[in-house]
Amino acid sequence: MAHDEIIDHYSALARNALTGQRIADCDPAAFAEGGFGPAGYEDTAALPDGALRAGLGCGNPVAVAELRPGETVLDLGSGGGIDVLLSARRVGPHGTVFGLDAGPAMVEPARRNAEQAGTSNVRFLHGTIEAIPLPGHAVDVVISNCVINLSDDKAAVLAEAFRVLRPGGRFGVSDVVTAQALDEQARQRAERRIGCAAGSLTVGEYRELLAAAGFVAVTITLTADHGDGVHSALVQAVKPAIGPGLEIRPMRQSDAAEVLAIYQAGLDTGQASFETTAPSWEGFSASRLPHLRYVAVDADSGEVLGWVAGSAVSSRPVYAGVVEHSIYVHPGCQAHGIGRALLSAFIAAAEDAGVWTIQSGVFPENAASLSLHQALGFRVVGTRGRVGRHHGLWRDVLMIERRSAVAGT
Repeated sequence: MAHDEIIDHYSALARNALTGQRIADCDPAAFAEGGFGPAGYEDTAALPDGALRAGLGCGNPVAVAELRPGETVLDLGSGGGIDVLLSARRVGPHGTVFGLDAGPAMVEPARRNAEQAGTSNVRFLHGTIEAIPLPGHAVDVVISNCVINLSDDKAAVLAEAFRVLRPGGRFGVSDVVTAQALDEQARQRAERRIGCAAGSLTVGEYRELLAAAGFVAVTITLTADHGDGVHSALVQAVKPAIGPGLEIRPMRQSDAAEVLAIYQAGLDTGQASFETTAPSWEGFSASRLPHLRYVAVDADSGEVLGWVAGSAVSSRPVYAGVVEHSIYVHPGCQAHGIGRALLSAFIAAAEDAGVWTIQSGVFPENAASLSLHQALGFRVVGTRGRVGRHHGLWRDVLMIERRSAVAGT
């Protein structure tokens, strides 16, 4: 269905719910067996009947979002408000929950359901999940229930979720996914049974879009099996953590000048690398993996304050899970935890990508870099004595590596 058709379709279902009907957007058996709707919840006591009737989700994202008192939560495609109201209980009176829906016929009933429940820490917004009407760094947790699969621009949805999350914020949604790409007949069969499979991503595609948006620590747990390779799933991810006023995001081509300037400043110290001149952007980009490069930026100005990137060590398949990394921080920002945050994000992203070993070389004189890496699980595996001349001096290089306890085990 196209965007406007989806809004009209679910708005019509919302109007039916207002008349007292229990609505379902799937086969009645799937609805009754707990795959969809309020049957998937365990803690619906005291919720308004209108919220329960309008529940069309495919799971219980609130149960896996690990909501804490005082947090701010955003529900994408909040419908009748069932997940908003359950989240409001979890975050308590000092927390806030936003419910966002594109259908006006959904927003007003949801507000009434909140009033009926006596819930005052919720706000319902009218807008699309592809252009969330909230500022950046506004929420601690993004949840959603069987809605992202309906969007025709899922990359935009995930990019917006990343934007509005604070660093360290969590993404926890229920959604419909496929184990592999479906042929047209299988997709139509699934659509007839469960009503919302037409735009579903494969598990691999979902992972790739989350990583492209900047998320790390991605897990996708299949739950209900709807046949033909279609599943309900719990999708969880994290926005990399960093200090106040900062953000870690994927490196962009528009960052080139600042990235290379920081690179050159590091080379000028004489303690970062045998290189003496930063390469061109074309050379830099060609030698580094496109999916493992991140920058730390000032959240207000967008100024790049540091970067980390990985390179393949070999084209041989046996080394597919081994990368070499480089990390550089602006010389005026080296005591702010930026390097640690960048390296932590890189490790998490590398493990998501199936990397089992991260390696690099460090001059013994670069004590700060060595200490940082050892604090995050790197070990010295050997010394290459007098391996090269640098500024007229023979230099040793410590070979360091970090072996993942998650990937490649």
